[in-house]
Amino acid sequence: MPPFLVEIAIEPKSQRDFSDFEVALNRLAAEDEHGFNIKTDRETGQTVVGGLSEEHLEWLVDRMGSTFGIAINVGAPQVAYRETLGRKAEIDYTHKKQSGGSGQFARIKLVFEPGEPGSGYHFESRIVGGSVPEEYIPGVEKGLEASRETGVLAGFPVIDFKAILLDGAYHDVDSSKVAFEFAARVAFKEGLMKAKCKLLEPIMNVEVMIPIEFTDDLLDDLRKRGGRVRDGGVRDDAQVIDALVPLASGLGYANTLRSIMLRPGTYTMVFDHYAPVPMPPDDDDPFAPAVALRG
Repeated sequence: MPPFLVEIAIEPKSQRDFSDFEVALNRLAAEDEHGFNIKTDRETGQTVVGGLSEEHLEWLVDRMGSTFGIAINVGAPQVAYRETLGRKAEIDYTHKKQSGGSGQFARIKLVFEPGEPGSGYHFESRIVGGSVPEEYIPGVEKGLEASRETGVLAGFPVIDFKAILLDGAYHDVDSSKVAFEFAARVAFKEGLMKAKCKLLEPIMNVEVMIPIEFTDDLLDDLRKRGGRVRDGGVRDDAQVIDALVPLASGLGYANTLRSIMLRPGTYTMVFDHYAPVPMPPDDDDPFAPAVALRG
């Protein structure tokens, strides 16, 4: 499935419509070929919807009004960044809690390894000798699965890495699946901080077809957006330009074409790959990319 690249915050203009709003949102997500990523922002309480593109989300907002009669407040489109590991990291974490009655105990030793772009997430257990009983390993998996949805740089999902459970320890009375899940959550955060994570942005393949006389203006605009032209040519007496452009720089591109040509050109914009967000020069702070978000 193509990744959800753009997010918007939406809410009904009238709180009386909130129940119908939730029903309509879930129905539209179920009906759509690709669906939508629906979540609640834990800080603001807003409903945030992720889609494949600005047009994909515009369709959803339009249907909320035209089909369900619900007026919607819509936030500005935001790029859905990702995070990934910059290097291999090992963490040995012990969760121990005792507050009367039965306590909690779980020790896990994990290695986090960066993967190839597009490799996804993989978990592997190399436990031998029962240092972590089999019934507790699903707790480790659950803790990692939940944690990787919120990275350590800017809270975006973490992609393309492997987590390997090497060793651990348990207590006959105080250990549980829940204790190992909690240990995995903390170990994940600490491990990723050691791994010098990188912020990734979506890079789009943009093909633009315009009258030849506007070629120079278009190329100048693409350069300002951080785009890289890969190919060009003439088709049906029009200039065709193929370029790679960071999505954050490509939001609202239809309006830019109108301003360049005084009338719409034609273009397609599809996801190509993720790439690290450029860091400020001479900045060794691993958290620096979090403040370098485009747009």
